[in-house]
Amino acid sequence: MSVVTRFAPSPTGYLHIGNLRAALFNFLIARKAGGQFILRLDDTDPERSTTEYADAIQTDLEWLGFEWDRVERQSDRLDLYAAAADELRDKGRFYEAWETPTELDLKRKKQLNMGQPPVYDRAALALDAAAKDALRTERGQGVWRFKLDHERIEWTDGILGDLSIDAASVSDPVLIRADGQVLYTIASVVDDTDMGVTHVVRGSDHVTNTATQIQIMAALGHDHPHFAHHSLLTGPAGEALSKRLGTLSLRDLRGQGMEPMALLSHMARIGSSQPVMLAGSMDELAEGFDLDHFGSAPTKFDIDDVWPLSARVIHEMPLEAVADEVAALGVPQDLAPAFWDVARANIGTRAEMADWWQLFRDGGSALVDDEDRDFVAEAFAMLPDPPYSAETWSHWTNAVKEATGRKGKGLFMPLRKAVTGRERGPEMADVMRLLQVKPQL
Repeated sequence: MSVVTRFAPSPTGYLHIGNLRAALFNFLIARKAGGQFILRLDDTDPERSTTEYADAIQTDLEWLGFEWDRVERQSDRLDLYAAAADELRDKGRFYEAWETPTELDLKRKKQLNMGQPPVYDRAALALDAAAKDALRTERGQGVWRFKLDHERIEWTDGILGDLSIDAASVSDPVLIRADGQVLYTIASVVDDTDMGVTHVVRGSDHVTNTATQIQIMAALGHDHPHFAHHSLLTGPAGEALSKRLGTLSLRDLRGQGMEPMALLSHMARIGSSQPVMLAGSMDELAEGFDLDHFGSAPTKFDIDDVWPLSARVIHEMPLEAVADEVAALGVPQDLAPAFWDVARANIGTRAEMADWWQLFRDGGSALVDDEDRDFVAEAFAMLPDPPYSAETWSHWTNAVKEATGRKGKGLFMPLRKAVTGRERGPEMADVMRLLQVKPQL
């Protein structure tokens, strides 16, 4: 059986860390099996779905290295959903209901007060044709609900194991709103069956949706895919991550200089029994990916854990990977290898390269303590004009030591701070050979 997976985001906002988890799991399953991965835009809400967000979703996924076999838009498939709705009506599994949100809320409160599960009471099924016509005249079109068979819905989940949900404890789901908008529950069913999707991985908050969709698929004469529900992400202290998702958009992380493979490597392992390891490619990630390693417990996510991994990606990156960016800074071609060797070990994002080249090109802003000012002035007077070599630092500091009697940290630290404007950084021999100007106080 050929493996087919999909990622079905709504183009109503930017992708965030929570979205990435579902996208990555489905992608890796397909990649490992040599199967197909479909990007399916859930854009049936015409008011909230925008081209801007649809384009942004694809841009974010491309930045991360995702590849898909095709893009589908649910707005192009409305006729298929309408045909499925007609089939459910013909089979007596679809009915119209007119309760207002206020009326439904009152019913739920009454049920809870009586110790009953707060599910829809199917009052609409008792309406005769005249009553339906009257409600349609008074309130307009109603919502369309799927009539669940009140039996246990059972499946073996790829992460959670054997699951069983009593359909009687679940409200008959609304599949079409009163304004005619087709909702996710039926659109996803039609798409998954029509596109031959074999595996669906999504958040554990979809477990009830899955139960109802299994029945809808059966009512339409289809088997269901292999479902798996990953745990939900929390903040580092176990707090709900939903409140922070606005600051964890993939778009913002890209803008902050996050390296894609660091983020992917982290997301592919957290919540599993496997340690986080930096992978070199999507294929390497896919090879080591297995849903069996994941558990049901909420998964703590801290973006601060990813930044060191992102810096490590840069530290291991060859010049060829950033040659265009180095050249764009104005680094001469003959200095590029030495510059990158120094820069990559001392930056956390690629954007920080510019600060180091500015220091080498224009000189640093001297950082000099008051008690060292005369010493630094004397030392700078002993430094010749560039070009400098890898030996310049040792020759210069030896001469300064002889002239001033300073040694050790008292000699080297003031000069490092004066030349670079920083207390830490690369070996000063490497700094000196890259300096294009004589340091100035």
